[in-house]
Amino acid sequence: MLARKRVRVFIFDVIEAKLEATIADFGRRGLTNVKSRRVDVTDENAVREGLEYVDSTLGRLDIVINCAGIVGPNGIKLTEEETKDFDRVMEVNCTGSFLIAKHSVRLMQKRKYGRVLLFASIAGKEGNPGMAAYSTSKAAAIGLAKAIGKEFAETGITETGITVNAVAPAVIRTAMVEGMKPEQVKYMTDKIPMKRCGTIEEICSLVRFIVSPLASFNTGVCFDLTGGRATC
Repeated sequence: MLARKRVRVFIFDVIEAKLEATIADFGRRGLTNVKSRRVDVTDENAVREGLEYVDSTLGRLDIVINCAGIVGPNGIKLTEEETKDFDRVMEVNCTGSFLIAKHSVRLMQKRKYGRVLLFASIAGKEGNPGMAAYSTSKAAAIGLAKAIGKEFAETGITETGITVNAVAPAVIRTAMVEGMKPEQVKYMTDKIPMKRCGTIEEICSLVRFIVSPLASFNTGVCFDLTGGRATC
């Protein structure tokens, strides 16, 4: 999406092999403006050093999108869920969002401009049965974006500034969803009035606007992409 617009892009992932495969895929498409770095979003030192490296390498940090996340246990009731599994989901989805936002905004303050976007989920608004940990973590991401967006809202007094928002999709066919139990995916898809999953292209179109200079009056907002499931 952004790489096609010739934006200089850095991708973080904790799995080195996935980074290498992704960079190779971009290369086959002739997109050489994409670089990578191994970063564990639950490790504050790694997050801080990774973002500082991008900032120093590119000379500025304008856009940060955090879509690192895990589903964790699904298709089970709360009483069957292990506390360690709940903690792990919160660590990646919630603490990871906190660390990415914290160190992104810190660097963006130098230029008083930036766009931070945290990936949440409709599960964070409505709660999905069988996914207590995931739903809780995504509700936290929404609250985080709303709080931080308000904290730095006055940086936008001159129509530029730093904005922090969230996006809450319904089911988007990704590798993460493919790894879920089929009955859990069916439950979530059946809840969508359009009766289908969203596409990567649809979410990219919305994200492109949120992180652009055009979205200068939007901060502390959770944008929906749910095929009609969420109406407020």
